[in-house]
Amino acid sequence: MKSNPPRLEPKADKDTVRRHNLSLVLRAVHDGGEATRAGVAARVGLTRAAVSSLVEQLMESGFVTESGKTFSGQAGRPGTVLKVARTGVAGLGVEVNVDYVSVCVTDLSGDARVRLTEHTDNRAAPSAEVLARAAAIASRALESAAEVGLRPVGVQLALPGLVSGGTVRQAPNLGWNGVAAQDVFARALAGLLPERPALPVGSDNEANLAALAELWFGGLGRERTFLYLSGEIGVGGALVLGGELLRGAHGFAGEIGHVVVDPEGPACRCGSRGCLEQYAGQRAVLRAAGIDENAGLPGVVELEARARADDALAVAAIRQAGSMLGLVLSGAVNLFDPDAVVLGGIYRTLMPWLSPPAVEELNHRVVSGLWPGAGGRLRAASLTGDAARGAAALVVRDVLADPAAY
Repeated sequence: MKSNPPRLEPKADKDTVRRHNLSLVLRAVHDGGEATRAGVAARVGLTRAAVSSLVEQLMESGFVTESGKTFSGQAGRPGTVLKVARTGVAGLGVEVNVDYVSVCVTDLSGDARVRLTEHTDNRAAPSAEVLARAAAIASRALESAAEVGLRPVGVQLALPGLVSGGTVRQAPNLGWNGVAAQDVFARALAGLLPERPALPVGSDNEANLAALAELWFGGLGRERTFLYLSGEIGVGGALVLGGELLRGAHGFAGEIGHVVVDPEGPACRCGSRGCLEQYAGQRAVLRAAGIDENAGLPGVVELEARARADDALAVAAIRQAGSMLGLVLSGAVNLFDPDAVVLGGIYRTLMPWLSPPAVEELNHRVVSGLWPGAGGRLRAASLTGDAARGAAALVVRDVLADPAAY
């Protein structure tokens, strides 16, 4: 007996086609940084008349602005430069991590226009209190955004641990299990802003969103397949394949921090033993360097200062973490075959001492033989991307995909 064929999408009508073409034109202007109507028409395959009509609608809705003239060097009138608007629709990203909350507002171009960060030990508070605090910071960011003419139309939460369906299934370093973070945050934010329409809230793993920020705003160039590691108190990971996140069957791909290095090693908060996090996480590295493991960012700053002063204990602690990272990364590289491995979080500033032992392990263990001599494949994350910006930019990407909805 034949199985039922998949249900087909309804035939596109005139309004659906125009809605799609609005997105095409807006994305063409966005991706080019600036463009002319003629340039957009050539890129998207529409007539100049159709593009002009769509541009007028985008300008009336505040998505696109005109900015001077450009000369192509050929005969004919100069074209008017189009750019995405610096005011109006925007995205709001909120990263909740173990020892800080960071909030970012990006405009349609993806530029970070508002930044607020509060360093605090979130392990010491109930999840509802942490999320309420994050909502309070987000509300202040919304006020700052309004002052520069920006109107965020959605919020994306960047959360540590296993995140699915708006719930943090497990975040060992926060002690969260089954926390409906998305709903709790949404209610807290709505309660702080009763005069405003409630903003839609989404959520994802923080390493995933940091990886997207690296993809969109970092220095990867044409490289679209990479492994991203986020070094914080926990060690998060994300896999990007051909410019798309590789999420796995249940959305939990990338949990590299809980790859076991030694089955007889130190107990991990996840319930296992000897996880990478116990050797290369922030607390483990600070402890090995003789610094208070709960010192947070000041402890990391002290660790870097000691390493720059050639303090033997600090350098040895970072190098040991680098070796363990290289050991685990070599397995991931053999399995995944990325163009690059990008290290973010605390690893970015510790790269001078972290990288050599990690590369040594990679050179020794990657079976393809492509790693040795391929300089730059292990690299520090850029200064232009982080989970909060990636979260805000994801909201903007939804706008670009369907501007008519906003």
